[in-house]
Amino acid sequence: MVTREVIPAVIGEADALLAHAAALAASVPDPEIPVITLGDLGIVRSVHREAGCVVVTITPTYTGCPATEVIADDVRQILREHGFVDAQVRLTLSPPWTTDWITETGRERLRAYGIAPPGRGPAAQAAVMRFMPRSRQAASLAGSVQAAQDAPITCPNCGSTATEQLSAYGSTPCKAIHRCLACREPFDYFKPY
Repeated sequence: MVTREVIPAVIGEADALLAHAAALAASVPDPEIPVITLGDLGIVRSVHREAGCVVVTITPTYTGCPATEVIADDVRQILREHGFVDAQVRLTLSPPWTTDWITETGRERLRAYGIAPPGRGPAAQAAVMRFMPRSRQAASLAGSVQAAQDAPITCPNCGSTATEQLSAYGSTPCKAIHRCLACREPFDYFKPY
């Protein structure tokens, strides 16, 4: 039997550890909508090593999100359980999170759970830095969000676009309550922003 000695590259090991840490952070379920993960939501912004510690940077879905601390604690916990005992979680608000960061898998999981996912607007284009007066820049971003809000909202139960809003506020601040006019079922709608 011939054996071969494998000498791992230090950089390769570090990359593999960071990829593992990133996958763990991305796998954490959202505490408010447990069928969707932080990776599905696109809130895990970066994973890097700093002074020998793994640092995960997340962007909350909005600055006042009541689940932000729970999310940070859950990320720290899963990393500790997998040997990243000194892992840190940091928050960044820039660039601000947008519903365009929700993955297609996340959108399907929301729909299967009975929550209508937000429409996609040209919000991704709004992230491009444009040198214009602030009032025009704000109007441009508002137009992107309005375009996503004006898109037909599809019932996650029967697929009809004949729906109406019952309340601008749902079970969490990021959702509204709608009703399908075809199947008459109420459902949550994840608001675009």
